[in-house]
Amino acid sequence: MTEHAPRARLLVLATTYPRWRDDHEPGFVHELARRLTRRFDVVAVVPHAKGSLAHEDLDGVRVVRYRYAPSRWETLVQDGGVTTHLRRSPWKWALVPGFFVMQWWHARRCLTPGTIIHAHWIILPGIVARLLGRPYLVTSHGADLFALRGRLPTRIKRWVLGAASAATVVSRAMLGPASALRSDLLPRVAPMGVDLTSRFFPDPSVVRDTDHLLFVGRLVEKKGVDILLAAMPVILEKRPRMKLSIVGHGPLYGALKEMAARLGIADAVTFTGPVPSTELPAWYRRASIFVAPFRQARSGDQEGLGLVLVEALGCGCPVMTTDIDAVSDVAEGMPGITRVAAGDAAALAQGILSMLGEEGRADAVHDGLPLLHDRFDWDRVASRYGDMLDALHGRSS
Repeated sequence: MTEHAPRARLLVLATTYPRWRDDHEPGFVHELARRLTRRFDVVAVVPHAKGSLAHEDLDGVRVVRYRYAPSRWETLVQDGGVTTHLRRSPWKWALVPGFFVMQWWHARRCLTPGTIIHAHWIILPGIVARLLGRPYLVTSHGADLFALRGRLPTRIKRWVLGAASAATVVSRAMLGPASALRSDLLPRVAPMGVDLTSRFFPDPSVVRDTDHLLFVGRLVEKKGVDILLAAMPVILEKRPRMKLSIVGHGPLYGALKEMAARLGIADAVTFTGPVPSTELPAWYRRASIFVAPFRQARSGDQEGLGLVLVEALGCGCPVMTTDIDAVSDVAEGMPGITRVAAGDAAALAQGILSMLGEEGRADAVHDGLPLLHDRFDWDRVASRYGDMLDALHGRSS
């Protein structure tokens, strides 16, 4: 009997990762990792959080969650992301050394001969990847590229990319800034994916609401929820029965609720808080329009791609968003998506009202589903990443 050779180990390093099954935290790193278990022995080394297990097998991925502070202080990642927390709470810089050292320590203990590494985000996982001395692919998701500016962060990013075996960015809008950091390594555009086959798909049996706007995402500045709230009084003047559901949580939760009350629209706006990812399709299938008012934050941070747009479109929901560059990768050639100027509440209100008046807007979305699948379905995305990582392993053997 022929024995199969053991699979190569893929060490996944990330800051954002589900704390448990069906967590509301972004799960794209895990979704890719679990699909790569078909090719690799996958181990994810990610930060611990209150209520999460230190070690577990999650969909075939061995997850190692490292402690970096006492439990009540392990707050550097959830509900906003690292860059947002550091900007809003400067004391959390004190957590960074432990965060970095403990990821390096636990990752080092997971190394085996022939291990290759996939680091999600240039800083901090990219730094750990370089120090481990193994071949690595580094993927930038946006905040690490756009928000962390200045001489020192730029030098660190150049240092990380300087030893990378390969690099990817999740949208074409990121190619220029990433290429400027290392001219001899051309990053590849390789977005994360969405489960368009078994989760985010249209359900003809669900009747779409007439006057229901939906937002899904973290409540941080770059998402532009304040712009959407500012647009609501104009929308309500024309459509007094309009309701807005805001699904998600983040550091601006309290401020945005106060803004809704101040504008006199609190009765029309529901802040649901976060919901499990398994429940999101039901929201997308009922909404009249999904609204993603992305804009550039004062720190320079902006959306890297906007997979919520893909989730909504996958469920047949028309989308209203803005003209930031990263959205082009979703919008190009895709019917059912409309863009207005970022940061302009008046333009957003008028765009939504115009879209509500269009006949057959949901039918148009269905025409673009084959294109959406080709670009963003998880199985196709994972296949592309698997090929890149296979090539990395081939060079390291």
